[in-house]
Amino acid sequence: MDAQTYTDGLAKLRTLRDDIKKTAAALTRMETQRDKAVTSLAAHNKATAERIAPAAGLSIAEVVALAPQLAPQDIATTPDPHPAPQAAEQCPSAPQPATPTPDPTPPAPLKQPADPGTPRELPSLPAETDNRRWLTPTPGLASQYPNFIQQARPTVFLDTATGILVHRDQTVRLDLGDRSAAAILTAVFHTVPDSVQRIYITAGAPWHRDADRYPYLKDAVAAWLNAPTPGWRTDTGRGRDRMAGHFVHARNPVARYQRDNGDHHVEIRSVGEWFDLDDTDHPGIVRDAFRLLWEELRRHFSDAVIMGSPSQTGRDLWTRTIPRKGKHADGFPVLSEELRGLLHATAGQGRNELITPPRVPEQLPALIEYDRTFAYAKHTWKSPIGAPRRVTGTTFASWSAKEQHDALYGCGHWHIRVTVPDGWNHIGLLPAPAPGERAWHYPHTPGTTFTTWAGGPEVHAALTNPIQPWKVEILDGILWEAGKPLDEWSKKLKEAWTSLSAQAHFHGDAQQARAAHLASRAVRSILLYGIGSFAQRPRMVTGTTPRTMERDVPPDAEIIGFDDELITWQRPTGFARDPNAHPEWAAAIWSAARAALLTQYHRDDDTYAGALHTPPGTVVAFRTDAVYLTTPQNWPYRHRPGDYLMKGHLPGPVEAPTDEEQLLTLRDAGRQAPNSTPEET
Repeated sequence: MDAQTYTDGLAKLRTLRDDIKKTAAALTRMETQRDKAVTSLAAHNKATAERIAPAAGLSIAEVVALAPQLAPQDIATTPDPHPAPQAAEQCPSAPQPATPTPDPTPPAPLKQPADPGTPRELPSLPAETDNRRWLTPTPGLASQYPNFIQQARPTVFLDTATGILVHRDQTVRLDLGDRSAAAILTAVFHTVPDSVQRIYITAGAPWHRDADRYPYLKDAVAAWLNAPTPGWRTDTGRGRDRMAGHFVHARNPVARYQRDNGDHHVEIRSVGEWFDLDDTDHPGIVRDAFRLLWEELRRHFSDAVIMGSPSQTGRDLWTRTIPRKGKHADGFPVLSEELRGLLHATAGQGRNELITPPRVPEQLPALIEYDRTFAYAKHTWKSPIGAPRRVTGTTFASWSAKEQHDALYGCGHWHIRVTVPDGWNHIGLLPAPAPGERAWHYPHTPGTTFTTWAGGPEVHAALTNPIQPWKVEILDGILWEAGKPLDEWSKKLKEAWTSLSAQAHFHGDAQQARAAHLASRAVRSILLYGIGSFAQRPRMVTGTTPRTMERDVPPDAEIIGFDDELITWQRPTGFARDPNAHPEWAAAIWSAARAALLTQYHRDDDTYAGALHTPPGTVVAFRTDAVYLTTPQNWPYRHRPGDYLMKGHLPGPVEAPTDEEQLLTLRDAGRQAPNSTPEET
């Protein structure tokens, strides 16, 4: 192949890339053509993965997987015995796009892509000789009480569908033109002072205005964010708030701008990060909700400030509960990057599973939704702290029954081999890696054996479940000391939630009752997303490059959108040096919450609740904190965190849902039924 042929080949490859993006119906066929073109071009003696990757719209790793001879010389091409998942799970923390995950033991060997039907293999701990590097916390990095006062940002609330803007006690109607970011900034700052730094969009989703022109919502959002804004440029960050640049998210993006000729910074955000609104919710009600939220938080946190998102707010409030005296005065240490990577790859979040016929009847007698009220707040009383220790399978097997029980009931993360017992006829109990990125399923067929990771609460539940104990072999594990780093923070948020929920229930003014309800939902989001933010997923940077400068696209970037002028890309930058990164806390809470979906003891009533306390064949689905059944249950409800609330009851016969869309449609119908309970969580 000569140089001209190589250059011509690259041009054809770019054409294929554009066609793949614009013609979704022909995606499979064109991807095959692209891969063949990459393989062909790789035969050129001067071919490089760095050159081919942006032309093909692939990452370097994906190009090397197709053409291993293009692997950089300093990276091994032998099969990886413990590969990490290829993308991050989307969490109920501040919304994050899917991000490639670095292997906990870099540099990571590259491997051929796995069969899409083959369950991924989870990483494991290294040889015992490498314990010190993995188990030693990151030097000089710990969560400590902040030495600064958080500054509030003046905020306005804007309905872009109607143009109604609320600023403090002023309500006006704006002409938003084409609802571009430029039009919104011009209209808003023609009306309000430059001191305003945050614009919450309450309705209208202006970033979706051209959604019908793009194959994916994310492309439409990226185009809206990157459109010209005369007089403004993309914010580069300032002071202690280092967040800069736009955040591309399909439904709740963040646009950050700075004036060209001044130091005025402003962000445009969706209020959907905090709570869901009805069509009748006026921006004034949203303003009142945030006002009630701030007043209630101030009763419990003397220096509370509402930040842009619930995850930011949650973590900031938590830092102000870190002890300044006593045992933890030096702060809570951050795990090694290797261990954080392992937890990121092996600790899933909520259980989301749809059980279809023949495991359930094709015609359900009913569909009843039980949702755990403020569920995560139930599981914050105990968390792992300090430097962990490793417990090998041999060590665990040598312990007494009491020592094993105490370890599983403590704060641990376990590498296990599981066998479903003979005669089992109920739901699966433990998560196993499934085909796909960050996907999990729950094996239930008798005799099935699988290897996975799980938290102590789930392992303990599998061993002691009320039906039949499962066989669980401990292969390896990580065990921490138990502490209460989240207890004070969680208690204060629970008190705020209880107070606002009571106002929502008893307030005589319908609008103020609605505002109090929204504020209580915001408190829930602060705790929920605050916990998710401790997980600290690998960072993802989004940027744009002019089409005429395509070679300047970072070689490790994934192209996520483009038009005639700009290429939009994103690339992972690994784990930040974040003093508040504690994935061990998020993992422990998620594990406990999944276990409580199976079985939960109510001491005051001396009874149990959960999916394992229902007859076989009656569980239809799980969705994070909710379980969907075919028969009603007499589970106690005292409006406490973790209690099961019947939120929907759709009488039968009901055709069993076979996909998530059908389930959500039935769920919404059930919530509207006369015998359903109003939303309280």
